[in-house]
Amino acid sequence: MAKKPKQPKFYERAIKNWPEDGRPREKLFMHTTYDLNKIKFATDEATFKRAVGLYESGKVTEVEQLGGYYSALVLGTKSYRVSVSVRNYKHGHCTCYLGEKDTLCKHMVALALYAVMEGKPLSDKDKQLSHHAECSERRNTLSKEELVTIKRAIAESMRYIKPYRGSSRTWFANQDSLREGCNRLSAIVSDFPVSRQVADILVKLLLRLERKLSVGGVDDSNGIVGGLAGELVALLEEFARIDPLCIDAFEPLCRKEYCFGWEEPLVRILDERS
Repeated sequence: MAKKPKQPKFYERAIKNWPEDGRPREKLFMHTTYDLNKIKFATDEATFKRAVGLYESGKVTEVEQLGGYYSALVLGTKSYRVSVSVRNYKHGHCTCYLGEKDTLCKHMVALALYAVMEGKPLSDKDKQLSHHAECSERRNTLSKEELVTIKRAIAESMRYIKPYRGSSRTWFANQDSLREGCNRLSAIVSDFPVSRQVADILVKLLLRLERKLSVGGVDDSNGIVGGLAGELVALLEEFARIDPLCIDAFEPLCRKEYCFGWEEPLVRILDERS
């Protein structure tokens, strides 16, 4: 069983100086503007998994809140002094090899996990990553309320897929934003049931991504958005196999030639059925 991390000193001070105003205890000292999902979607898979290992084995110790930063001693091959901003967990420092090169490392992510989880255990769902769109193979339709929630989540995720008009200094941050948006979308669509209703949503999402790249100024030279589009096409092919009624949703893809040719496998399925 993983060793339970001890409560940070700032937590003890917070409890000792607790005001009688009814505020939730844990919110007295927690001021992070990010949450667990932000960390999961904005961190590469390998770094996130290693950070989870550090956090769950109690390697994040001596946590303090110092102004706008959390600091800690994270135990690894050596003991590393680590800090992360309460506003952006990627802003901080670590005395490890990567940290000295201003690169986000597992020690920084582990401290960020401590900050948002307050030392509490992670559930299996908390640790589950979905950086690739997969088919759930469930067959049912969505309620009106579920549709509203899903469309809102897609719209929020699309905001991370931003055009790039900045200097070379901001290019990496822009690519990180694309990756986070695509990871968020992958998690959303991987939970979709199979139905014609959902196939319509996926086709519309595919066309929105196409517009982002063709006329929206998105720099996809790393292939992040294109990779997601390819996964959506494969997902729609699975939908067509499981429920042939989903093929009707492919009809809008026949109306014009698109820049990237993603639609071709789906148009071929539609043609073969006719």
